[in-house]
Amino acid sequence: MSRPTLIVIAGPTASGKTAEAIKLAKQLKTVIVSADSRQLYKEMSIGTAVPSPKELREVKHYFIQNISILSNYDVADYERDALKLLNLLFKEHDQVVMVGGSGLYIDAVCKGIDPMPDISKATRQRVSRMWEEEGLEALQSEVQRLDPEYWAVVDQRNPRRLQRALEVCYQTGQTFTSFRTQQPAKRDFNIVKYALFREKQELYNRINERVEVMLAQGLVDEARSLVPYRRRNALNTVGYKELFDYFDGKCNLNEAIEQIKLNTRHYAKRQMTWLRKDQEYNWINPSMGERITFPIVNPSEARHS
Repeated sequence: MSRPTLIVIAGPTASGKTAEAIKLAKQLKTVIVSADSRQLYKEMSIGTAVPSPKELREVKHYFIQNISILSNYDVADYERDALKLLNLLFKEHDQVVMVGGSGLYIDAVCKGIDPMPDISKATRQRVSRMWEEEGLEALQSEVQRLDPEYWAVVDQRNPRRLQRALEVCYQTGQTFTSFRTQQPAKRDFNIVKYALFREKQELYNRINERVEVMLAQGLVDEARSLVPYRRRNALNTVGYKELFDYFDGKCNLNEAIEQIKLNTRHYAKRQMTWLRKDQEYNWINPSMGERITFPIVNPSEARHS
């Protein structure tokens, strides 16, 4: 009996992953599992660009707005829940499509999470105090100094990920990156990976257009409704943080909007850096008429440098 296959569709934000995933899922008569670390949250809809009601009706999606921002949910929880779900889905489908831009979440399912050293209470408190007393910039500066390799790929505005890296650095005297090189976990399914590529200016234009659409849909009001929860890790997210600064009077609305566009472009660049390190991805440029086909006809031709 042949093993089932998980088909991963990744790519930077605004590259068109949702549309490509829906096309493929409909072709294969299967379902979609989201690997987006922010579309998980019920309260965050506009700013996370969740699939539209029409798209959700076209293909069954999982892990879309299924938990609250008040939940303490992390990548380890996602790995556990996703593997449990896939075990059930593969009883009904020979292939399942996974789509998302959160490389860490995709890797957790495909490769497993690297075992990390135990962290002492004193070390946790040291890092926590830095965050509470000195803010995000202090965390950013320390990670950049102690582990520049991780700094290049981490979500630099996510304090929890920065704190975790510093905890490991302080506890062991080694880089966080040095603990992220373990052998991949064995999975009971095959994995085929695709990543979407857009030329830089085209991607930037798509990002700018998406931000304008979000604003027209009511992003400012959505962010304002979440101000009471702004210290939750889920809300350390591009599109919300900048508007919180606007609400605080640190900038005007136009400045906040431009900062959202700029930070989104920076985030897309980090996503590409993460994906390019994984040689298993087959790169597809939709703008050149390239389409995801499964099974792959010629992997060597599908792969871009």
